[in-house]
Order: sequence, then C-alpha cells, then structure tokens
Amino acid sequence: MNSGSEPAAALARATGYGIFAPALMLALAVISWSGFQAAQLVRERGNLQTAIGNQDTRVEQSQKLRSRFESLTTGLARLARTGNANATVLVEELRRRGFKLEGDDPQGPAPGSAPGP
Repeated sequence: MNSGSEPAAALARATGYGIFAPALMLALAVISWSGFQAAQLVRERGNLQTAIGNQDTRVEQSQKLRSRFESLTTGLARLARTGNANATVLVEELRRRGFKLEGDDPQGPAPGSAPGP
C-alpha cells in the first residue's frame, strides 16, 4: 500500500541527499547576492559623495563668476546713466538678451521681461 512512497525514500537513501543540500545552496546564493549588492551600494555611495564634492567646487566658482559679472554690469549701468554711449549700447544689448541689471533702468522693466509681483 505504501508502494508510492517507498521509491522516493529509497532514492533519498541511495543518493544520500535530502532537502538540506538544495536549501543550503539556496541560502548561500541569497547571502552571496546580498553581500554583492551591499558592496555595490557602498561603492556607489562613495562615487556619489565624490561627485557632490566636485559639484560644490563648481558651484562656488560659478557664484564667484556671477558676483564678478554683477559688479561689472552695475558699473556698466552706472556709466550708461552718466551718458557714455558705448555703455548705453552694451546695456541695451544685455537687456535685449534678457539680463537684468541692477539699477540700470529707472524708467521701468526691460522690454520682454515679466512684470514684477
């Protein structure tokens, strides 16, 4: 009557393997995969921190450049207000290209710019 389970039990005795070997291999595979993923994440985190550090340097450089440009345009606008023809041409061209200059236009906003709040 138990003839259906006898061949399976006989096979398990003959091979010497049970569920332990496949379960062990599966567990090792999962642990190995988790370790690999953890190592990759640590490596990527280091790369991201390096990229952020490089970006901070570039942001500081761009802020310095912007402050220099603003001081230059402020002086240029001051010259244009005193009547310097070349400065007036440059201020007009900067306004036409969308640059907003501090104190350069006492009559109102630059053409094509959005009205203030």
